[in-house]
Amino acid sequence: MIGSKVYEALHWASSFLRENGRDENAAELLLSHLLEMNRATFLANLREEIPEAVKAQFGVYVKQLAEGIPLQHIIGFEEFYGRKFTVNKEVLIPRPETEELVLGVLNRIEKHYKEVSNELRVVDVGTGSGAIAITLALENPNLKVCSIDIAKESLEVAQQNAANLGAKVHFLHGDLLLPIIETGEKVDVVVSNPPYIPEKDIRTLSTVVKDHEPLRALVGGKDGLDFYRRFMKEIPQVLSDKGIVAFEVGVGQGELVAEMLKATFKKGHVEVVNDINGKDRMVFAEIGL
Repeated sequence: MIGSKVYEALHWASSFLRENGRDENAAELLLSHLLEMNRATFLANLREEIPEAVKAQFGVYVKQLAEGIPLQHIIGFEEFYGRKFTVNKEVLIPRPETEELVLGVLNRIEKHYKEVSNELRVVDVGTGSGAIAITLALENPNLKVCSIDIAKESLEVAQQNAANLGAKVHFLHGDLLLPIIETGEKVDVVVSNPPYIPEKDIRTLSTVVKDHEPLRALVGGKDGLDFYRRFMKEIPQVLSDKGIVAFEVGVGQGELVAEMLKATFKKGHVEVVNDINGKDRMVFAEIGL
């Protein structure tokens, strides 16, 4: 039984999810969303009665969580850098680690391009939900941001997010950097969170991920490094003489990707940066700066 009070419903859902091997913390996030409460208000109202309509909907959604449907697909969004991004099965759900990648890009732009106004050109490759490109454009309105994705379905989600959040981003459909290469244009910053999971590791992923998020955005070939190898051939064709390259990488891939960048750009500063959990998660290259 779900129970009629907030704390009773929360206890039921947490237990149910735990018994089904799911994250019990999702119960609180889901119920507070349905009750339209922030966490402080939610915790202050644990002994309040739940409206019958909300209780019924909560029961349906908790069972979907137990089946492995991501919470973000149920409620329709994920928060990233303090903003709500629409997500569905066509895009990766933005992760907190990627916020650190965005912050690293913003800090390096501020450090190296203090005098630049609206001429700095940034491209986000494999944009998915548009979280990286849109956040960069909103956090630094002087940037001229474009983003690329090979899937039109993903671009539709990203364009919707840009419209919802009021971000000025130019969207291109194509494979990695080919749309830029074909125009002969140059960019100052290339940022990407490409697919980097090795093929053999896909089966070890949670069903919440592998069954509900696009595999095209997850799998990076046998060793997970295929897209970085392609980038090493394509980035030199589009990057200005002075530029920044920023990648998110899988755990244990930092030094390998850093070596690729050092071999590609003989003159430049390359560094591997750990995320808040101490895992190698980002690689930055500052070329000619």
